[in-house]
Amino acid sequence: MFNREAYHLPPREGIVLTHFLTVADVKRSAEFYQRVFDGTIVREGEPTIIQIANSWLIVNVGGGPTDDKPEVTLHPPRNPNEISSFLNIRVADIWACYEQWRSKGATFLTEPKDHGREIRCYMRDPDGYLIEVGQTVTPGGD
Repeated sequence: MFNREAYHLPPREGIVLTHFLTVADVKRSAEFYQRVFDGTIVREGEPTIIQIANSWLIVNVGGGPTDDKPEVTLHPPRNPNEISSFLNIRVADIWACYEQWRSKGATFLTEPKDHGREIRCYMRDPDGYLIEVGQTVTPGGD
């Protein structure tokens, strides 16, 4: 199984890829990712940092420009049906994850669908962010 202690933030060396989500309510979003994906909140406040498996998610409220991003304003999705980026979670058993996460309150658009090389479905978080859940299907069962 996965060894949570093998991953560190900040990294002890090299880099660690994290994903940042601008949210309307930090506490609500952190609770969702903690409950549905068994995440561990490693830093509370604004921002909140959550370890999920071998990855890190940072959630924080939006805001206007700052000295290090002078022309950038952050905000949660205004229309959850128009997106340019989404989380993609790869799993070993999509049906088990679908049932487990649904029982924890995740809202899926559909049940998992077989697309040949992968089986996938999508869910939304409390701010409307799209999350793909996919299982790669290897021809021949290898």
